[in-house]
Amino acid sequence: MSEVERIKSVYSQRQFDGRVYSLFNAGELFMAQQLEKDIIRLLRRHHCRDLGNKRILEVGCGTAWPLRRFIHYGAVPENLCGIDLRQQAIDVATKIHPNIDFKCGNAESLPFEGESLDIVLQFTVFTSILEQGMKQNVSREMLRVLKPAGLIIWYDYFVSKPTNRDVKGIGKKEIIGLFPDCIFDFVKVTLAPPIARRVAPYSFLVCCLLEKIPLLRTHYLVGIEKK
Repeated sequence: MSEVERIKSVYSQRQFDGRVYSLFNAGELFMAQQLEKDIIRLLRRHHCRDLGNKRILEVGCGTAWPLRRFIHYGAVPENLCGIDLRQQAIDVATKIHPNIDFKCGNAESLPFEGESLDIVLQFTVFTSILEQGMKQNVSREMLRVLKPAGLIIWYDYFVSKPTNRDVKGIGKKEIIGLFPDCIFDFVKVTLAPPIARRVAPYSFLVCCLLEKIPLLRTHYLVGIEKK
């Protein structure tokens, strides 16, 4: 079985519990709100406050929650695009926002011209790819389509999940190796989801205090620019 087929198979068998991942769940709401704050801070640091003319791609977009949030930050739907291996996810994303250009395909070969995109996003995609060659192919394509002054936004966890052998955390050294000759802006973010889900129903304040402890954060939010 190829890595592409393995990923499709894993996601086809995965049972999505809308009750757990819904924003009506206090833990998910807390994590989503904190992540938005962190993304906006990153955009400010990289002088990306005006998104009106920016072409933005999300790799492995699924139903494109992160990509769609960029409309609230000032991006224009017609300038947004997403790609995912799964046609079902693309169909759902297109139904939610038909003005965004969604494509079903493999990010190892992106259907975009070189240096044509301002921002490229990947949110918890690379941890679902276990084959190193595929990781390298996707990261190479992300760099190829990125403009010289563009920005890659990486959000993924570096702590592996012992109960899930279909994913693997990615640390700082590996991220740097996937994007050679680049400048990196690393920030540890996101209170460990099991803690957030347990504590948030009682106190967002306590969650905020716990999130300040680096050892309790599980994800990297990274701004990546070409040198």
